[in-house]
Amino acid sequence: MNAQTRIAAVLGPTNTGKTHYAIDRMLAHRTGVIGLPLRLLAREVYDRIVALRGPSVVALVTGEERIVPDRTQYWVCTTEAMPQDIGADFVAVDEIQLCADLERGHIFTDRLLRARGLHETLFLGSETMRPAISQMVPKAQFLRRERFSTLSYTGSKKISRLPARSAIVSFSVENLYAIAELIRRQKGGCAVVMGALSPRTRNSQVALYQNGDVDYIVATDAIGMGLNLDITHVAFSATSKFDGRRMRSLFPHELGQIAGRAGRYMQPGTFGVTGEASPFDDDLVDALENHRFRPIDRLQWRNAELDFGSTDRLIASLEAAPDNQWLVRGRDADDLRALKALAEIPDIRGRVRGPRDVKLLWDVCRIPDFRSISSGEHVSLLDRIFGFLQDHGHVPSDWLAQQVARIDRTPGDIDALSKRLAYIRTWTYIAQRAGWVDDESHWRGETRAVEDRLSDALHNALTQRFVDRRTSVLLRRLKQKESLVAEVNDKGEVAVEGEFVGRLEGFRFRQDASATPDQAKTLRQAAYESLRPEFHLRADRFYNAPDTELDFTEQGGLMWGSNAVGKLVKGADPLKPQVEAFVDEEAGFDVGEKVRRRLQHFIDRKVATLFEPLMNMQRDETLTGLARGFAFRLIENLGVLPREGVAEEVKALDQDARGALRKHGVRFGQYTIFQAALLKPAPTRLRLVLSSLAQGLDEFPESPPPGLVTIPNLPDVPKDYYTLSGYHPAGSRAIRIDMLERLADLLRGQDSRAGFEATADMLSITGMTLEQFADLMSGLGYKGERGEREKVKTEVAAPSDGETGNPIPEEQAAMQTVTESEVFYTFTWAPKPRAPRQPRPEAKEGRGARPERQVKRDGERGERSERGGKPGKGKPQGRRDKDAKRDDKPRNFEARPQKKDRIDPDNPFAAALMGLRDKI
Repeated sequence: MNAQTRIAAVLGPTNTGKTHYAIDRMLAHRTGVIGLPLRLLAREVYDRIVALRGPSVVALVTGEERIVPDRTQYWVCTTEAMPQDIGADFVAVDEIQLCADLERGHIFTDRLLRARGLHETLFLGSETMRPAISQMVPKAQFLRRERFSTLSYTGSKKISRLPARSAIVSFSVENLYAIAELIRRQKGGCAVVMGALSPRTRNSQVALYQNGDVDYIVATDAIGMGLNLDITHVAFSATSKFDGRRMRSLFPHELGQIAGRAGRYMQPGTFGVTGEASPFDDDLVDALENHRFRPIDRLQWRNAELDFGSTDRLIASLEAAPDNQWLVRGRDADDLRALKALAEIPDIRGRVRGPRDVKLLWDVCRIPDFRSISSGEHVSLLDRIFGFLQDHGHVPSDWLAQQVARIDRTPGDIDALSKRLAYIRTWTYIAQRAGWVDDESHWRGETRAVEDRLSDALHNALTQRFVDRRTSVLLRRLKQKESLVAEVNDKGEVAVEGEFVGRLEGFRFRQDASATPDQAKTLRQAAYESLRPEFHLRADRFYNAPDTELDFTEQGGLMWGSNAVGKLVKGADPLKPQVEAFVDEEAGFDVGEKVRRRLQHFIDRKVATLFEPLMNMQRDETLTGLARGFAFRLIENLGVLPREGVAEEVKALDQDARGALRKHGVRFGQYTIFQAALLKPAPTRLRLVLSSLAQGLDEFPESPPPGLVTIPNLPDVPKDYYTLSGYHPAGSRAIRIDMLERLADLLRGQDSRAGFEATADMLSITGMTLEQFADLMSGLGYKGERGEREKVKTEVAAPSDGETGNPIPEEQAAMQTVTESEVFYTFTWAPKPRAPRQPRPEAKEGRGARPERQVKRDGERGERSERGGKPGKGKPQGRRDKDAKRDDKPRNFEARPQKKDRIDPDNPFAAALMGLRDKI
């Protein structure tokens, strides 16, 4: 060794730039070796140096990976894989405080004592190593590095309250997964980092965090070994771990190593506890904040001068005790325990015959137990590999291919993929050993390819399970105050930054139902943030849309295409309903007001169009007196009135009043008073809605299908529903009002006392069979008596001439009479019993009195008399004079002289005829 070799210990807390300093120093030399505590960290440093010097001069050597270019100048290795005798100008060992680690400490202690560069040697680590290094390496110089940023304790916090850019530390896989799942539900997701991950998986997970796709990372204590991450806060979910033999509490310096990951460069960092971890006491907090820890006074050591004379001598040399008070023999490592187990196997003892076999057996024992199934399984595998190497000089390719093929499967959950990754690491390690396989290049590439495939599959599985990409992307955009871009397709599906978040139904956003309650707030916030421009554009399109694109439902809803955009509410007047727009509050007042105005315009125009006759009558100032009052009743009932409810008002109307109302299309029917134009399907549909609104109904009746003359008369449906629908209940059916009045016109020409039969015109009007018509007539107050009679039908036979075969003349044909039976009904007027009579009022002065049982004929065609009779031809109206001759004309008795040539007031020409008569 060069006498001028510089040996320095660069000590200090985390975030002091020690590793960065070592890389700079190594690149200042022609050749160099740096040993790092983790395969993950080695890969990170390798990538940094490759970026600076290129891949042709940088080697990466770990237990499972070996990249060694022909012109290698710089070696980046795990501490165990550091080359010892290459004569590099520079040597560095990172995290040198691991000399005190119970499992791996002897490796770091060996490098402290033996690893030297020709020109410079650096040991990087904690200040706790200063006394030990000064004793074991007397020539070492010490460089104190101060932390760039402050570190402070924030106490205990719930996971849901942890700040963004936090790392949650766990010491068991089960707890780690549980925390990651909780963060996914509450925060959108997290990255997962464990020491058992392959570098490819770890880098992919770290990239999720570093790129801001997630704001949280859940990791084991591997995070404390030099991984440079943008962490603001470190939260301990536990402060004890299983060290391979027992559960123990972490030492303060171990906690400090992990907590020190918070705060990078000049950014302050914080640490605390979460979950079930107990808060730190004041002394521990002071030690962590000020980086003051008890110095390390014992270094784990194992003899490096091994005796390969026999297995017993090898074991004895490995168990040799140190001769320095600073050194303590470490616990038996996995390799020594495996050696002892193999040495007990008689077959192995018989096969190990010399130092070469002992050396080979020791090399096999150093294969790490990546699978961690059981010590017996691991020893059995080592036994078989030793047999292959001793008998064949290498592991057979066909056997190795079978083992690799069994592992090379990417389907499965996280646990299955993690196990396969652990298994492939065994074969990757074997392939990296010189001379252990036939085609080293092939098997190194093959096992690396399998590891990469499994690593990618594991990364995807971790991401799918612990990262809600949709929520994490939206959270990042919201946090960065970036403008979110929303896309709404023709189905109303809303995608924000390419992530589906829900549907836009009119002017209301319905977020994705699959989102958890914890994600819902983020989705809603991101959706409304991005949908503001869309709401305004959609409101403009809606405001300018033609009325043909809008419609109302029979339950009072207002539709724009297939989207509900509002509903009708009760107004001060039945013909002036108000609207309530369905617009999310987040869309803004302007959008809501524009939608409301457009809906109000639509329904106002719809009412004005469909109820034009009614509106014209309402605005007619020439209607006065009783005519105006009756018009108000008709308007109040939206153009349809049952006559029985306004019989007195109808009688009170004179001919002029009726004529004025008829000008507006009012028809005084026998059963209903209505405007014929308002019986069409569209006005009927709207009338039902407006009436239901005025009555405050919870459920509106629906209008019958258009074109039906009769519909079922359901007992649980109120009669006024039928009237509003334009139908009159009669029997088991309800008949359309206009068709009923046509039927009434035919019935008035029949003798309803003597009885009459249904005509073809009657059946045609109703579209019923005779039996159905009889039920209808029963509902109208008629009694139908069923009867049967013979129906004589004469048929003419036309036999042909027997000789010529020609038909004989018709007059010579034989006449054949066929008798059939037919059903008929005889209908008579059978009104319901009258209510008890009231005392007769006194006759007015100047007018002749008339008997109470006799009523003056109204002159209204089709109107019933108060006696319960039905006006019609041939219908007697009083007692026949016993001295008079019988005739078929009805008699009318009144106290005053009977007027001649009475003019029917329902005649549309009544007014003209009255004027002509007066002139005559």
